[in-house]
Amino acid sequence: SLRTKLVPAMADQMTDIVVDACLCIRKEDQPLDLFMVEMLHMKEKLASTTRLVKGMVMDHGSRHPDMPKKLNNCYILTLNVSLEYEKSEVNSGFFYSNAEQRERLAIAERKLTDEKVMKIIEFKRKVCTEENKKTFVILNQKGIDPPSLDMLAKENIIALRRVKRRNMERLTLACGGNALNSVEDMEEADLGHADTVYEESLGDDKFTFVEGLKNPLSCTILVKGPNDHTIQQLKDAVRDGLRAVKNTIEDKALVPGAGAFEVAAYVHLTEFRKKVSGKQKLGVDAFAEALLAVPKTLAENSGLDPQDTILKLVEEREKTKNAVGLDLLTGEPNVPAMEGIWDNYRVKRQMIGMSPTLAQQLLLVDEVIKAGKQMGPK
Repeated sequence: SLRTKLVPAMADQMTDIVVDACLCIRKEDQPLDLFMVEMLHMKEKLASTTRLVKGMVMDHGSRHPDMPKKLNNCYILTLNVSLEYEKSEVNSGFFYSNAEQRERLAIAERKLTDEKVMKIIEFKRKVCTEENKKTFVILNQKGIDPPSLDMLAKENIIALRRVKRRNMERLTLACGGNALNSVEDMEEADLGHADTVYEESLGDDKFTFVEGLKNPLSCTILVKGPNDHTIQQLKDAVRDGLRAVKNTIEDKALVPGAGAFEVAAYVHLTEFRKKVSGKQKLGVDAFAEALLAVPKTLAENSGLDPQDTILKLVEEREKTKNAVGLDLLTGEPNVPAMEGIWDNYRVKRQMIGMSPTLAQQLLLVDEVIKAGKQMGPK
């Protein structure tokens, strides 16, 4: 799947990344959820620096200059709590007659948010002690205003605001813990864990890495490249590769590639043709010839003679009874299993299942058009 889109050296590197990503998110007796694999791109360096992060990478950083850029041995607190001043849901107004009343009003508005932040800080002081050498990271789906960020920065806490919802779902899978909707009754069991959380800057963009997870059920493929074309090419290849690996894991089976299945099916149908009679022979012949379209196309795209190639493949199949495919470099028959060339089982199954249905629908359209012409004025 990857070698049809990338040069061989790059395809081999991406194969390892794609397979490791699928195995990382795999759960026993459950279908693979490819949405648990985040794909993030950074326009820098070469495509060969693309790597798999068994953790999370977010495309933004902390919004306070005094917050640490890197922490080790971290507790991860995932929140869905607003730590900023919010407007009321209904239209309302506050009226005051002097500066003192206005000051009291501003203090009352600020007090609620400050209380939430202080509860988080007290919780951090409780779980992060000198003995365990733990540090604290907050990942909040909602906003955090500048005064709250300043309070957290003074406690040596990394705080990210407005984390994307899809990342919040992945974070609890990757880091452990629970996403909290309130700062009341927080417990240590609600916290996730990561060995390292650090921030990288690339021009005006910031990226936050959460790495060193014990049992990550979500991961990130960090796609790098010098330009948009290279990045898009890698993304398309990775997307196809992930689905190919997913199909293989779920099918628990593979089919030899390089046109081997089609040649074997053609030989089988030519034998089966002898067992039927009448017009059925024509149907078997048509289906058998249609299957050869795959090896014929492979030969044409490789600059080979299609007819000569097909004859060689059929003769080799009849002689050896093995799965025989086409070597695109030499034009000679080869053994796909030995070369590591495989196709997805469900792709071949769907191809065979859909072909007669599509042919039937096309013939039905022809009949409808023909009937319409006959009913029209002469």
